[in-house]
Amino acid sequence: MKHFDWKNYSGSGIRPQDFDAFWEDGLQEMEGLPLAYKLEIESIPSQVAVFYHLTFIGVGGAEVHCQLVTPKFTAGKKLKGMLQFHGYHGDSGDFQDKVGWVAEGFVVLAMDARGQGGLSEDCTKTKGGVMKGLIMRGLEEGKENLYYRQVFLDTAHAARILKSLDFVDETKIYAQGASQGGGLTIACAGLVPDLYRIYVTYPFLSDYRKAYALGAQTSAFEEIPYWFQFRDPLHKREKEVFDTLEYIDIQHFAPRIQAEVCWVVGLQDAVVPPITQMATYNKINAKKQLIELPEYGHEYLPKVSDELRGYFVD
Repeated sequence: MKHFDWKNYSGSGIRPQDFDAFWEDGLQEMEGLPLAYKLEIESIPSQVAVFYHLTFIGVGGAEVHCQLVTPKFTAGKKLKGMLQFHGYHGDSGDFQDKVGWVAEGFVVLAMDARGQGGLSEDCTKTKGGVMKGLIMRGLEEGKENLYYRQVFLDTAHAARILKSLDFVDETKIYAQGASQGGGLTIACAGLVPDLYRIYVTYPFLSDYRKAYALGAQTSAFEEIPYWFQFRDPLHKREKEVFDTLEYIDIQHFAPRIQAEVCWVVGLQDAVVPPITQMATYNKINAKKQLIELPEYGHEYLPKVSDELRGYFVD
């Protein structure tokens, strides 16, 4: 699909009238939790970095695990902070992955999403739809029980912790992620509007109605038709389902974002169709830039990291 096809695309979503109130209630719940966490050092040799397991208790009582990587010497300094969010079903990766950022003067906090490949637990209680994917998890009990409601609030909680560290400059908090991680980064920036800059690569979790209409069986959104196939084959609950998913559609967070945004997309992406991404990008009113790779899809995107080095090291 060519750029002109989507430059004015406004998405298929219907923003709930109480969207902001719903998330303000969630933030109030999250901020009512103690700003407490446990640290456990991880012994990995390094000349520049110190490695920690950091865990906190999120909304609903789930224990959420993060990696915290700091420079060895922080006394008297205020350092930039970096939040990192991982792809679908994955984890926060190896501690080694963060050393380059630490060497550039960042304190890195990488969060494991609940119940995925990392060490965070998922406390969602739900009656059905648990066999394939997490978008639909908790939906049958209503919007307050949605899996991604809790995970989005975890991203804000992680930002709250990172900003609280006495050696971190709370005015210079960056966030980054790809695919699901990009979607979590967008949600975080919507919930924590004083983030400084964010960097997202082909973000997931945008424009569920459009993704379904495109034939989601072959994309990352496959769990939506799967849920209908096994839980509601006559689609009697279709309106209810999509109206509920609007509360975790990242396009509705876009107007809340104040951070500078850098967005990278492969135009051949069949996993997270580019047009679903543009539903969110086009609603962002903050300073933003879109980088397109016409021959690439949902994969490693070469040359971009070198091109954007100055976006982080300024």
